[in-house]
Amino acid sequence: MLRIVKTLSAPKNVSKALETSLGTWNAPRCLATQAAVKTAPVEKENVATKESQSFTMNIFRSQLQLSQVFPFPEPMTEEQLDTVKMLIDPMEKFYEEINDPMKNDQNASIDEKTAAALWELGAFVLQVPQEYGGLGLTNTQYSRCVEICGYHDLGLGITLGAHQSIGFKGILLFGTPEQKAKYLPRVCNSEYAAFCLTEPGFGSDANSIRSRAVKSADGSHYVLNGSKIWISNGGIANIMTVFAQVPQTDPDTGVTKDKMTSFIVERAFGGITSGPPEKKMGIRCSNTAEIFFEDVKIPAENVLGKEGQGFKVAMNILNNGRFGMAAALSGTMRYCMSKAVNHATQRVQFGRTLDNYGTIQEKIARMAILHYVTESLAYMISGNMDQGSQDYHLEAAISKCFASESAWWVCDEAIQTLGGMGFMRDCGLERVMRDLRIFRIFEGTNDILRLFVALTGIQYAGSHLKELQKAFKNPGANVGLLFGEATKRATRAIGLSSTPTFTHLVHPKLTESAVLCSKNVEAFGQTIEACLIKYGRNIVDEQYVLNRLTQAAFDMTTMAIVLSRATRSLNKNLPSAEHELLMAQTWCVEASSRVAYNLQNATSAKQLDIFSKLSKISRNVFDVGGNVQLNPLGF
Repeated sequence: MLRIVKTLSAPKNVSKALETSLGTWNAPRCLATQAAVKTAPVEKENVATKESQSFTMNIFRSQLQLSQVFPFPEPMTEEQLDTVKMLIDPMEKFYEEINDPMKNDQNASIDEKTAAALWELGAFVLQVPQEYGGLGLTNTQYSRCVEICGYHDLGLGITLGAHQSIGFKGILLFGTPEQKAKYLPRVCNSEYAAFCLTEPGFGSDANSIRSRAVKSADGSHYVLNGSKIWISNGGIANIMTVFAQVPQTDPDTGVTKDKMTSFIVERAFGGITSGPPEKKMGIRCSNTAEIFFEDVKIPAENVLGKEGQGFKVAMNILNNGRFGMAAALSGTMRYCMSKAVNHATQRVQFGRTLDNYGTIQEKIARMAILHYVTESLAYMISGNMDQGSQDYHLEAAISKCFASESAWWVCDEAIQTLGGMGFMRDCGLERVMRDLRIFRIFEGTNDILRLFVALTGIQYAGSHLKELQKAFKNPGANVGLLFGEATKRATRAIGLSSTPTFTHLVHPKLTESAVLCSKNVEAFGQTIEACLIKYGRNIVDEQYVLNRLTQAAFDMTTMAIVLSRATRSLNKNLPSAEHELLMAQTWCVEASSRVAYNLQNATSAKQLDIFSKLSKISRNVFDVGGNVQLNPLGF
C-alpha cells in the first residue's frame, strides 16, 4: 500500500516541476519554419492539450495511438487508381524521351521545349481542382507522380515543387473563392508561382522577418518593402505568396505590434525585381534568385488568410507539402539502387560477380530497407491526409528528415558499389548526389525539424501531466483519472505492469517485432517524464538530449509504419510479402536497439558528461576561430 501511495504522488512531483519550470511554454521562435500551428500563437496552449490522433505525438505520453497507422491506408477509389495509372506512361515517356537531366544540369536551366512539354502534360498543376484547369489529383496520386520525377531529375522536380507544393499551395489551402477563381487558372496556364519567406537575416527564425507591408489610410491597399533570398522560381515567377510584417494596433491597449501576414503578389504590380540566378551545388536547372520589393502596392483583397495570420499560413503550407519530398526521394533511391544492382550483378572481381560478396549484399539490403521505410512513410502520410487527417505534422517532419538522409546514404553507397565508375560524371550518380544535398537544408533544416519533433511532443506530454496536477487540486471530481494513473504507476513500480501492445493488429509473423516496438514506446514515455522532472522548462536548451529523444521517436514511428505495410502485404499474400517481412523484421530489431541506446544516452550521467565535454570543446574552437592545437611539428 505504501508503494502505491508513493507512486500516486509521482504526478504531483512532475506537475510541480512543470509549474515552476515549464510553465506555459510554447515552441520557441527558432522553430518558426517548422511549427505545426493551426491557430494563432495565443491559442497554442489549447492546441497542445487537444487530443491528437498522431502516433508520434502520443508516444511522448507512452501511449499507442494506432488509428492512423493500422490498417495501412488505401484511400483511392478504382476510378482514382485508373486515373493515376493512365498518367504513368506519358510521364515516363516525357522523362525518357524529352527531358535530359545532364543537359539541364550543365546549362543550369530548363529549355523552353522541356518546360512546354511539362506544362502540356499537366505536371505543374497536379493538385489544382479540375474546375480551375488542373488535374485534381489526391495526395496519394500526387505521391506516385512525384516519385517518377524523383527517379529521373530532382532539379526539374524542384521547379515543379516550388510552383505547386509551396508556390500557390497557400491559395489552395486559404484562398477565398474569388482568389481561387482569379489565380488558379493562371498558375495552370504557364505562369510560375513562388513561395517567398526566407530573408537575408532570417532563415529558420521566420517569425522575425523584416519585410513590411503598411496599410493605406483608406484601407484599399498595402505598400510592401523588403527582400527575399534563395527563392525557388524567384526569377521566373509571376505569382508569389509573400510574407511580411504588418503593423497592427490593439484596440484595447493602443499598442502597435508587427504581425506576419501573407499576400498574393503579382510581378505586374510593379516595384518587383529579381537578382541573377544563384550558382548552386546541385538542382542547378531550377531557378533560385533573390527578390526585391520596393513600394509594391498590393490590393487589400490579396491578403491570404487573415491579417496577422501569416505565420499560420506559412506553417500549414510547409507542413502540407513535406510528404511529397519523401515520395520524390523514394524515386531517387530507386534510381540509385538500380545503378548499384546492375553493376553488382555484372561486375566480376576475383572470379565472382560482386553480388556474391557479403559487403555488397549488406549495402544493397540496407538500401532496400531504407527505401522501403521511406516509401512507406510517404504513402502512409499522404493516405491519411486523403482520409481527412489533420494530425500528421510530426510524421511529415520525420518523413522529410528520414527521406533526405536515407537518400543521401543510398546514393553514397551506390557510388561506393560502382567504385571509380560511380565517381565519373557520365554515370549520373555524381549529379544526383549534388542534387540531394539541399534536401537536408531547405523547407526546414533537419536539425531544426528534429528539435520541433522533440519539443512539440514534450509539450503534448507536459499538457497531460498538467491535467494530473489540476486533478490533484480537486480529487473528488477526478477519481477515475487519478485512480487510473495510480494503478498504471503502481503496477509499473512493482514490476507487474503489462506493456500495451498491438500484436492483435499485425500479421502473426510480425508479433515479435510489434512487441519490440511496444516496449520501446513504454520506455520512451518514462524517459520523457524523467526529463521533464529533471529539466522542466530548461529542456528547450538541452539539445544533446532532445536529439537522442527525437531519433528514438523516428525509429518507433518507422517501426510501426513498416509493420502496418508489411502486415497488409502478408494478409493480401502479395508476391513481395515474404521479402517485405524480412525487411520489416530486420528494421524493427535494429531500430529497437537504437531506441534503447538513445534513451540510455539521454539519461546516463556518463553520457551527459560527454555532452558537457563536447560543449566545452566546441566553445574552445569558437573562441579561437578554428582548431585550438598546433600541428604536431609545432608550426
